[in-house]
Amino acid sequence: MAGHSNTTPYPQGRLFPDALMREVRERFLQVERDHHGHERLYFDNAGGSFRLKAAVERFAQIDAVPDNTERIHATARELQDIQAAGVADVRLLLNATGGSVYAALTASGAMFEMVRAVAQNVPGTNMVTTVLEHPSSYDAMERYAREMGRELRVAPSNRATGGVDVDAIVALVDEGTSVLNVIHASNISGAKLDLEAIVRRARAIRPDLYILVDAVQHAPHGLIDLQKTPVDGINIAPYKFFGCRGSGFAWLSDRAAALPHHKLSAKPADFWDLGSTAPWQFAVVTEIVDYVCWLGAQAPEGGPAGDAAPGDRRARFEAGIAAIELHERALLSRLLNGGDGVGAVPGLRAMPGVEVFLDHPDLTRRDLIVGIGFPHLDCTSAVREYGARGVTVYERSASSLYSRRMLESFGLAGAVRVSPLHCHSTADVDRFLAVTQDIAQAFAAA
Repeated sequence: MAGHSNTTPYPQGRLFPDALMREVRERFLQVERDHHGHERLYFDNAGGSFRLKAAVERFAQIDAVPDNTERIHATARELQDIQAAGVADVRLLLNATGGSVYAALTASGAMFEMVRAVAQNVPGTNMVTTVLEHPSSYDAMERYAREMGRELRVAPSNRATGGVDVDAIVALVDEGTSVLNVIHASNISGAKLDLEAIVRRARAIRPDLYILVDAVQHAPHGLIDLQKTPVDGINIAPYKFFGCRGSGFAWLSDRAAALPHHKLSAKPADFWDLGSTAPWQFAVVTEIVDYVCWLGAQAPEGGPAGDAAPGDRRARFEAGIAAIELHERALLSRLLNGGDGVGAVPGLRAMPGVEVFLDHPDLTRRDLIVGIGFPHLDCTSAVREYGARGVTVYERSASSLYSRRMLESFGLAGAVRVSPLHCHSTADVDRFLAVTQDIAQAFAAA
């Protein structure tokens, strides 16, 4: 798949060495026990990832400072430096140059604002999105298409891949398209969209097309490179990227940032923050980037993540994300195919009484998310059964406003979403498989 050639030599992934696995786990909170000290296996990281200890500590340290950043004394200047470093790290994370970084309370709020600004100020007859968008993207597109009297065109999903085909998206784009809004990876199937091809082919039809991307789900699992995918707006959510809730970030291109938007009149034309942003938001982003860079520096010699120059922060970040992607791919392979050796529990693909949904065989095209079901157990009841066995997963049900449109596009009534993180080990996966087998056997004849 375009944009992933650096990891294709390992189509089934590559696990962290044991010593690195221990170090990685030590850097996160509550990997083995919840906040009450109860043993738990947390496989709902797509709903909110494990927190880095350093991020939580830095949050508390910086948020305790009462000083206003818009002052001239030493503490204010210190906070200004923290904020500037965080802005630089948002750009580094995205490999973005120029444009504006927008700090919001949530990534959803940032997406609504970006869609509104483009829809209300860029001429066109239609707006294009996909059926797999998060409501913060889809509902914003639907609302402003209606308000502006434009046709909303929606690309269908592909039930074989769990994603949306490039052809299906590009077929909807024409010279009258004012904005294209796409998700980087599905938060139900984990399927990654080929963003590089989408951008290239859509802009071949309308060179000045505005493109917005929801990268909230994909950012913790794979590399984002706006030099290869030059879009006009993209959002991330730190709470799904080892950080803290109450913070969302977006980056806007120079032309998108200059569109009319809600702002204080005296602020520069491309300034998007409203009110006093919290310095801790920026400090937490820096802790996230620091961690990924640290991980990149630990990459095994000779591997695809081992080429980072010691002084190149972006190169080390790329190496860290590549290491995460490879480890998570190996975990995904073990979830689906099981482990080796006598007595190993079968993987989900071979487990009687379990159905794996949207199971595309090419793991390089998937982030670490698996949707499963049980023939004799609805997804909500299955989640409760997992909880009773000390495992946290999430039900994606057609009754949910966050799931219905996507599930219906796949022909599913519901699914149990399984979303580990790179700080999980093969032992965690094996424990999950054993619990799943227990549930499947318990309800096989129910």
